[in-house]
Amino acid sequence: LAMVFAIVFVALRARPSRAGRAFGLWLMAALACSLAGDVLLMFPGYFVPGLVAFLLAHLVYIGLFKRGMPWFPSRGALAATLGVGAVMYGVLWFGGLPVALRAPVAAYVLAIALMAAQAIGRARRLGGRHAWMVAGGACTFMLSDALLALNRFVQPLPLAQLWVLSSYYFAQFLIACGACPESAKAESNAELKGDSAAPASRTSRA
Repeated sequence: LAMVFAIVFVALRARPSRAGRAFGLWLMAALACSLAGDVLLMFPGYFVPGLVAFLLAHLVYIGLFKRGMPWFPSRGALAATLGVGAVMYGVLWFGGLPVALRAPVAAYVLAIALMAAQAIGRARRLGGRHAWMVAGGACTFMLSDALLALNRFVQPLPLAQLWVLSSYYFAQFLIACGACPESAKAESNAELKGDSAAPASRTSRA
């Protein structure tokens, strides 16, 4: 239910500009994939389909955070998130991760690490409270998934459901609240700069 509210919230906040609408659609797509993952994980035997749904959500988030930005602007953030992901995957591997899940979990860990790296790099480029809210949400998403994986595959954690769900919804809240205003504004400014530069370019070619 919380994810449905988040999707409605994003739809209502979408800016009327072309960039704002496109950004809102990307964000709603990521939230919809997350909602699908939530539903699938509720049923026994649907862990891999749920994992795939969340992997798609992270790929959409990567594309979303890439808009108006270069790929992984901060190499330090990329190295850090990949390093954290590698350590986490090693813990799962030696902690009892089933052989059949090693490949899909590796793909998922890579996707979420890249998503967090893109979000942090974007925040370092844009600056501002909203961009750092998104980056914080991405990192909190990694934390939530790490807790879920540790509880499921390594060792049961006390109050695991509380910590996993609270961190997950907080992560989505930060991303949904922080993404639209900052990015739509940045993209609109980029479009305006591109439009103003176009006549000059045509003149120089002439």
